[in-house]
Amino acid sequence: MSQYKNDYKQTHSLFDIVKAVVKFTPRLPQFVASNIQLARATPNTLASPGAIFQQQATKQPSAHFLSFENERYSYGEFNLLVNRLAHTLKAQGIGKGDCVGVMLENRPALIALVLAVNKIGAIAGMLNHKQQENVLAHSLKLIQPKLLVVGEECLAAMASAQPYLNDWDNADAAHFYIPDQPAGKLTRPPNYTNLLSLSAAASNQNPVETGTMTLADECYYVFTSGTTGLPKAAPMTNLRWYKAGIGFGKMSMGLKSSDTLYCCLPLYHNTALAIGLSCVLTTGASMALARRFSVHNFWQDIRQYNATSFVYIGEVCRYLLNMPEQQNDRDHPIRVMVGNGLRAEIWDEFQQRFGIRRICELYGASEGNIGFVNAFNLKRTVGFSPMNFRVVSFDVDNETPIVGDNGYMQQVQKGEVGLLLSEVSKKAPFDGYTKKEANEEKLLRNVFKPGDCWFNTGDLVRLQGFRHVAFVDRVGDTFRWKAENVATTEVEAEIHSFQNIVEAVVYGVKVPNTDGRAGMASLIIEQGRRFDPSEFYQHIKRKLPDYAVPLFVRLSQYHETTTTFKVKKTELKKESFRPVQPEDAIYVLIDRALGYVPLNAEILADIESGNIRF
Repeated sequence: MSQYKNDYKQTHSLFDIVKAVVKFTPRLPQFVASNIQLARATPNTLASPGAIFQQQATKQPSAHFLSFENERYSYGEFNLLVNRLAHTLKAQGIGKGDCVGVMLENRPALIALVLAVNKIGAIAGMLNHKQQENVLAHSLKLIQPKLLVVGEECLAAMASAQPYLNDWDNADAAHFYIPDQPAGKLTRPPNYTNLLSLSAAASNQNPVETGTMTLADECYYVFTSGTTGLPKAAPMTNLRWYKAGIGFGKMSMGLKSSDTLYCCLPLYHNTALAIGLSCVLTTGASMALARRFSVHNFWQDIRQYNATSFVYIGEVCRYLLNMPEQQNDRDHPIRVMVGNGLRAEIWDEFQQRFGIRRICELYGASEGNIGFVNAFNLKRTVGFSPMNFRVVSFDVDNETPIVGDNGYMQQVQKGEVGLLLSEVSKKAPFDGYTKKEANEEKLLRNVFKPGDCWFNTGDLVRLQGFRHVAFVDRVGDTFRWKAENVATTEVEAEIHSFQNIVEAVVYGVKVPNTDGRAGMASLIIEQGRRFDPSEFYQHIKRKLPDYAVPLFVRLSQYHETTTTFKVKKTELKKESFRPVQPEDAIYVLIDRALGYVPLNAEILADIESGNIRF
């Protein structure tokens, strides 16, 4: 895997680490205390999201907890709302281990509902409110909710799934809805009960069950993004949620009760639910919630709510950076941001343009048992992890780890790229998916010694040294061409440096009569601009080694994405280099002396017959 090269390859020296630690010194006591707190957290510890929220409400009842549009709630008054919902759910027969399907857009009612479910020991099934029809039905069948709560804004989507639920085990589950704001947009839908109206007369006392929950108990089901195939449901335990809040909120970000975290990511996703909300509750900070991400409203919201931090995914940062520069780009109170996916090629530019001192890039997966966080503010890294992990040599052709002559996997050296593995143990259990048969596919056994067990993250990372790693690519996105490994993220980074490129997606495609996969790029060009294939080729060949230069280029109007803005590469790979519509603009690199030329029917026929070889 040593063939990976780009301008952003960087390993950190001892001097870099020492310098970062010196800057970090004022927060060292909080860092040490957080590590002790994490070390003491065991599956038997009595704690849960609902219990931690309840403790904050008791400790600081008048402190500000949540802002949303024109609504504001203190910890104390929001706790009363949560309690009424919890007692109402109990009255409907919901108890420990039961699943409550939850489908609402971002708004206070959603946070209140998931906390209420957790307070009584039940599990909130966090349904994606953009799913419909058979995909939504698939998700419901995975989590089998005993009771369903749907936001008024999601009723049509839920109705679209009904024809696909004839064989659903819980087809008779009670249905409730929560009106959107302003309330009263519609009359009560058939077979649905207004949960807020029902809970108005319920007790507002703390449920007795809340104090009995342990960190081993499950609190949420979250779904994978579905970039390939149908989504999978992964259980989130109280332990993982708790560790995220302490590790990211206290240890890395250094949040205090005076801080406000802005969240515009969907709460059905782990970045918002298990990072954003956990960081707020474990530190007693407040949250400013947006219904959805808006590139035009983002900084306006930050200033309006006086937010000192925000939670991000990398695509959000790119969208913000693509906006025209403004004189007030640095006029905001943000001091720290936390999230994942900030690409190396825009890291410095984003940080400098918006004047953000700390970027707490992290790494984790919905079903995984390990997390990394950039606690020491080192650039272009996901940071370190105190948990036991290894980075092992990987065969990109066969998409399998390389086994040495001794029958065990081989660890890479500092600066090299390999597959990230995390040891499965009592301290780092693998929670997996709701469908247990899918779990074994993610586990590797007898890796370094007989009887050991490791979680296969499916991610390629660069070992930075000092227990730090940098994300490189997903297994399957990296492909092999001309006996060289090509990382799609690294090619995309160089393409984005070409003028007028709004978005670039790189992937490997099969070409008749060739081994490996040829590189292909799907590009979205800035509106009103012309794509010059000759200039593009001259630019990209200076930036990349020959084997990494894409052989095919498709001009696209848009890229289909998941609700967390990840591009769905599956369809692009299926379309390959063949035109889908007659007007499709596709270019091919046949002769490097000529550069890219339009792909026509004659050239396509020659490629497929083998008359043109690469």
